[in-house]
Amino acid sequence: MTVSELNAEVRSVLERQFASVWVEGEIVNFTAARSGHWYFTLHDGSSQLRAAVWKTTNYRIRFQPFDGLQVRVRGRLSIYEPRGEYQMIVESLEPVGEGALAVAYEQIKAKLTAEGLFDEALKRTLPAFPKRIGVVTSPTGAAYFDILHVLSRRARSISIVLIPTLVQGETAGEEISAAIRFANRYNDSASLLDKIDVLIVGRGGGSAEDLWAFNEEIVARHIRASAIPIISAVGHELDITIADLAADLRAATPSAAAEIVAMAEQEIVEHLTRRTNDLNQFISYKLLQAQTDLQSLAMSPVFTEFPARIRDLRHRVEGLLLNAENAVDTGVRRQAERLNAVIARLSPIRLAAKVADNTQRLALLNQRHSAAGGEMTRARHQELQLTMARLDALSPLSVMKRGFSITETAAGTIVRDSKQTKTGDKLKIRLASGKLDAEVLASE
Repeated sequence: MTVSELNAEVRSVLERQFASVWVEGEIVNFTAARSGHWYFTLHDGSSQLRAAVWKTTNYRIRFQPFDGLQVRVRGRLSIYEPRGEYQMIVESLEPVGEGALAVAYEQIKAKLTAEGLFDEALKRTLPAFPKRIGVVTSPTGAAYFDILHVLSRRARSISIVLIPTLVQGETAGEEISAAIRFANRYNDSASLLDKIDVLIVGRGGGSAEDLWAFNEEIVARHIRASAIPIISAVGHELDITIADLAADLRAATPSAAAEIVAMAEQEIVEHLTRRTNDLNQFISYKLLQAQTDLQSLAMSPVFTEFPARIRDLRHRVEGLLLNAENAVDTGVRRQAERLNAVIARLSPIRLAAKVADNTQRLALLNQRHSAAGGEMTRARHQELQLTMARLDALSPLSVMKRGFSITETAAGTIVRDSKQTKTGDKLKIRLASGKLDAEVLASE
């Protein structure tokens, strides 16, 4: 036989005889290859066994192994033919002592904490008055009915949208993440009134294995990436999952989550109820007080004295009305007498005589006015003619017409004395008609 044939035959025998075997030991030389496969050696102090976990298997293991960890491994024996080395092909792996889930929980928690996924600064404030609540849970689980019962009792204005999903099992984590993504996609296309205001993600209590889906890394990342604020409500009060740490708010139970979203509306309803009761009591007190006051007034003497006072006032008013009528009649008679006197004074004969007299007086006044105006006009005309004659006699033009002239230097100064000039000066001579330019030939 060739070496290859022998190795192939041994491999076939090993895989048939040891198709499924459990081995316990300590992990040493653990390596996570770039290909995604894991390689390590199992050691029990005196012997060792090589082991390999293919990437198609290790994604189901809920934690990453490390050196020094005591584990229990299930798999099959096989031979790596090129080197003739036999190894164990691992199909399941869990720690001995501390449970696999606890180790996986701490590893995921440490990883996401280091990334800042649980930082308080990332937490979003829940809306004060949510109108539409999305519930990501099993449609047949107790959690959904607990939430429905609380909201129906305490917040009737809140509508509930169930987004059904598995909450335990191999694929539960992926389905919960898909449900969260679906709710966000729905909100992106929904109208403002139909948008989901808060998501409650959770389930009822159970074992650590049952609750494990809410510890998966994919769920935590999609909770943090959600645009809708999320309340995590998983298990009982003592159960704290990775989803609780990543959510915007943790509720101890699904019922507690429903109480949180209904709190604001319940407080308003209770406040309105208290104020309504106070108002009803106040109104009843006021009505009772008014009834008492009415009874007191009904028994008051004023209701017997008032009618008598009304009768007295009526008699006084009637007397005043009679006096007023008499006064009006007297005034009317006096005005009628004055009117008759005026009519007599304005008779046509008397008016015609008065108009003729006034016409004669007006004609006389017009005659006097015309005579006075003519006399004044003649006097003013004679005075104007005398004034014009005096002005004409004083005018330089009149003097110049008699042969006189005005002599000026070149600078425009009037020459009154021959001493103002010298031989050769240019002069301007203004005559009654026209001007002359002259030059001084001699001056005496």
